[in-house]
Amino acid sequence: MRARIRGGDKAAFGELFDDCAKSVYNHAFRLTANWSTAEDVMALTFLEAWRLRQRIDPEGGSLRPWLLGIATNVARNVRRAARRHDDALARLPRGEEVPDFADEVVGRIDDAERLAAVRQAYGRLRRQEQDVFALCVWAGLDYAQAAEALGVPVGTVKSRLSRARKKLADREPPPDPRQVVGDLGPEKEEIR
Repeated sequence: MRARIRGGDKAAFGELFDDCAKSVYNHAFRLTANWSTAEDVMALTFLEAWRLRQRIDPEGGSLRPWLLGIATNVARNVRRAARRHDDALARLPRGEEVPDFADEVVGRIDDAERLAAVRQAYGRLRRQEQDVFALCVWAGLDYAQAAEALGVPVGTVKSRLSRARKKLADREPPPDPRQVVGDLGPEKEEIR
């Protein structure tokens, strides 16, 4: 399949999408905490993967780690762009604000608070620790796959994950992010 994708075979790339879209989406959701943004990250990830298909190593196993590495970088770029957008909006003159109806949805408050606690604890980690934590814990990659996705040695992945776990253990433990997020698929299931 790697050779077919490197050669521009659209059907092979479609198979890759079918096999990995859910995993990429879930990873993107865990990084962004927003299903709509996660959908954008997933789409941009596959667009970038198609553009970078010539860089695929001809030998190897699953392309999932490679895709999750791309998704990690895309999510970082999307967050950076969102910050710039928010900064630009903050500089605009303020008019009368219209309340967002989504804030009135009572059934999501508990999940939003738990997800915020997870995101806050996650936000205390250094960027490299966040990347490794997201790939190994949330996406379920092993050390070698995470190392491949990030382009770093396996030992670096192990030490970053160890530091991240220690930092998170030193604080009051947040809820398990897998329980907060659940198994979200490309159908855009929302937090229950």
